[in-house]
Amino acid sequence: MRPVRQLRPLILAIAMALPLLSSPALYADEPSIFSQMATAQPVWAKHGMVASQEMLASRTGVEILKQGGNAIDAAVAVAFSLAVTLPRAGNIGGGGFMLVHLAKENKTIAIDYREMAPSKAKKDIFLDEKGDAVAKLSREHGLAVGVPGTVMGMSLALEKYGTMTMAQVTAPAIKMAQEGISVSPDLAVSLAGLKRRMSQWPSTAAIFYKADGSDYQVNDMLKQPELAHSLQLIAQKGTKGFYEGETAAKLVEAVQKAGGIMTLEDLKHYKAVEREPVRGQYRGYEVVSMPPPSSGGVHIIEMLNVLQQFPIDKFGHNTAQTIHVMAETMKHAYADRSEYLGDPDYYNVPLKQLTDKDYAQKIASQIALNKTTPSEEIKPGNLAPYESDQTTHFSVVDRWGNAVSNTYTLNFSYGSGLVAKGTGILLNNEMDDFSAKPGSPNGYGLVGGEANSVEGNKRPLSSMSPTIVMKDGKPFLVTGSPGGSRIITTTLQIIMNVIDHGLNIAEASNAARVHHQWLPDELRVETSLNRDTISLLEAKGHKVNVQSAMGSTQSIMVTEQGIFGASDLRHSGSEAVGY
Repeated sequence: MRPVRQLRPLILAIAMALPLLSSPALYADEPSIFSQMATAQPVWAKHGMVASQEMLASRTGVEILKQGGNAIDAAVAVAFSLAVTLPRAGNIGGGGFMLVHLAKENKTIAIDYREMAPSKAKKDIFLDEKGDAVAKLSREHGLAVGVPGTVMGMSLALEKYGTMTMAQVTAPAIKMAQEGISVSPDLAVSLAGLKRRMSQWPSTAAIFYKADGSDYQVNDMLKQPELAHSLQLIAQKGTKGFYEGETAAKLVEAVQKAGGIMTLEDLKHYKAVEREPVRGQYRGYEVVSMPPPSSGGVHIIEMLNVLQQFPIDKFGHNTAQTIHVMAETMKHAYADRSEYLGDPDYYNVPLKQLTDKDYAQKIASQIALNKTTPSEEIKPGNLAPYESDQTTHFSVVDRWGNAVSNTYTLNFSYGSGLVAKGTGILLNNEMDDFSAKPGSPNGYGLVGGEANSVEGNKRPLSSMSPTIVMKDGKPFLVTGSPGGSRIITTTLQIIMNVIDHGLNIAEASNAARVHHQWLPDELRVETSLNRDTISLLEAKGHKVNVQSAMGSTQSIMVTEQGIFGASDLRHSGSEAVGY
């Protein structure tokens, strides 16, 4: 069978020939698979699709689908594969969030496998004797490591909603770790760029740099036998192969040796949690997303509720008027995020109020179409802490209509940089996502709120926003992105690009992005945004700051004409694969 990409010219040729073969009237209402008006073309598939930030992992997921596995089986296989092939964000030493839609039951479940603070963690854990936050303690230290949740989250998803065994879905990752992967340009550049932080840990340097201390070059083979062994223990023993026994002992030893406080009991008692997704309506579609401790879903729905009050389609795609309204809406949502969001097991998050349509109308009435409202006039409050953008997202759809949207991370690129000796496992630095000192700025000039203060067994706030948009009760758009605090606005823009502006998923993914997070009071835009548009925005009072690319969306659109996928072109190595 020919690959989809080889078939595309054939499909287009047939579509172009049809008017010559018969009366145009016969085909006037027939939707085409690939529109000749489109400025970017998605990948097409009939049965299933995987979109991830790394080519080998995407292909692994599709192979699982071809073997008869469902979307959940494929998603778990992709997650374990990314731990090998995308070590800066793919992981088994971190955590994240998964949305699972089950077609047969018409049910969507949110799985929270976010890391937890060790039980001995205290509010002042990252403060010096003067009461000031010490960034290194929450980033490059044993205290930075939260109790990992990925293995528990994947196991829960697989056992409850998958059809394959842990041994089956981990086999591809084990093979790649044992036999090695060819170093991609993306991997070579990231390892070289982070050598200082990574090499301070001998156990890390031994894996990710050559014996003589030199860097891996493009097309060199990177083998990770210790990681293969850790994965084999998971394959054989399930969660006990990670949270107890040999691996657990090595994880705790590494963390404590680096000054941390994680214990064997912390690992043994970790639990992934199923939560009810947050839901909203936008122009006839249902938006289903991640609830707290992710702040993403709540604020995507809050912003969509506000934007629904405006004729966005009439304003036009990425016009100054549309971007102005979006920016003003973003300010209100991020102001709310700073004050009201935290771990729902420890803090009463006002979900209903934040996603209420009347509240959205109140915000919309405060937005002037011709000028900005300074951030200090919107709402005083405390910003959430800095979040690294080194997260990764993947989306999966199978032939039965099941769908998975998953975002997970180590926090910073390669997490803390610490590999637990003898395990090959990179450990997260997610403790940095807590507010180290509520009400005071950290090293990035940002301050954190009391709702997200450090506490034992608590989960830190996150922006990760795996999202599924439903049309007529079925998955229509499966999406999400890395990008730290910009995840929320990136995911918002994918939804708007498709629903408001009628873009296909490739066009929606490639379009220029903007971001405003209330403080600092600046509108961040990508370099591809039109200069005339920037001038019009500045005339309305926006302080526009052209910044680096935002996000790396991995999205799938399900239509009657087939399944369409798009991997963001902003990062190399990504691939959407279908069959």
